[in-house]
Amino acid sequence: MNEVFLDTETTGLSFREGHKIVEIACIETKELIPTGKVFHKLINPKRDVPDAAFKIHGFSREFLSDKETFDVVADDFIKFVKGKKIIIHNAPFDLGFLNGELNAIKKELIDNEVVIDSLEIARNKFPGTSNSLDALCKKFNIDLSKRLKHNALLDCELLREVYINLLDAKEPKFNLSSNVSKKNIKKNNDYNKEIVKISEDEINMHKEFLKKELKKNFY
Repeated sequence: MNEVFLDTETTGLSFREGHKIVEIACIETKELIPTGKVFHKLINPKRDVPDAAFKIHGFSREFLSDKETFDVVADDFIKFVKGKKIIIHNAPFDLGFLNGELNAIKKELIDNEVVIDSLEIARNKFPGTSNSLDALCKKFNIDLSKRLKHNALLDCELLREVYINLLDAKEPKFNLSSNVSKKNIKKNNDYNKEIVKISEDEINMHKEFLKKELKKNFY
């Protein structure tokens, strides 16, 4: 089963209080490796954007006024996440908005059973400390220099890196000096550097490693 790293930005803290989604981003991965498939939409909430929310993500009512509404993008979103594990940081927040929006237009809701909350994992691993996405990025030395505002697409990529670190599922280190033959090394004359071609066996080793880590932590 492939995974989807998901994040939203909103006009406020609660769908029940009339707040709406203004951005949805999803990055698909297979065994935590990006497949290249991305779902990303800016959404017209058809309401004002309070200053507190604007300061977080930088999307104004005027900027969003010509974007698609949630009901227009809902079917594409449902299709993108269907049949995949969904990984969210602080899942109750995003699910509250997503299922609120989906319910309002009589669409199928997201099942909690397919959702993994990375915040819950972080709290179990690092009790008594801040486990915000920013804090975890700093803990794992993940570059935050591009995160000037909250951006759902960037946050999905940061979350993927955080999640891999939470699982301790870093790529196994291959002994390239002894395991890679000269025929798998070729010269790139443009940069005058040697490019190492990873063998099929090593790629399979990597995949099996990630599978074991996922099963160990969640199944």
